[in-house]
Amino acid sequence: MSEATDDFGAALGILLRSYTDRVGPKLGDFPHGSRGYQTLCEVVQGTPPSQAALAARLGIDRTMMTYLIDDLVSAGLVERRPNPDDRRQRRIVATERGREAIAALCGQVAEAEEAALGTLDADERAQFRRLLVKASGGTPRHTVEACSIVEEALEV
Repeated sequence: MSEATDDFGAALGILLRSYTDRVGPKLGDFPHGSRGYQTLCEVVQGTPPSQAALAARLGIDRTMMTYLIDDLVSAGLVERRPNPDDRRQRRIVATERGREAIAALCGQVAEAEEAALGTLDADERAQFRRLLVKASGGTPRHTVEACSIVEEALEV
């Protein structure tokens, strides 16, 4: 039997609270907070997806995704455009304002994430991130490197 200090669920809970406490204030005025931010990151960095694809990728209920996208549209951060390959579907595309918002917040969020992992050294943080992505079965699309790519694209 493992000791209480080895409680995986408790450790995840503590880390999630630390993450939320540090990242939350950076995204306080962003539509839907971290959910909206992660959604816009996906839109900015990926091939223009449909709402359904975004919902599946981010694990957000499709009905909730509709409201989230509506609010991002109202804020001028994304647009719904017809999909030239399927007239029944709309693609979600970041506006210039949306790309600028991600560029402005990306570094702040990355700093807050690093602070949440502050008990680890730089190599351990990188390894932890790789293992976390592997354990979650996905590939990270929102990374510090991706932030740099967005920022460079906006400078052109």
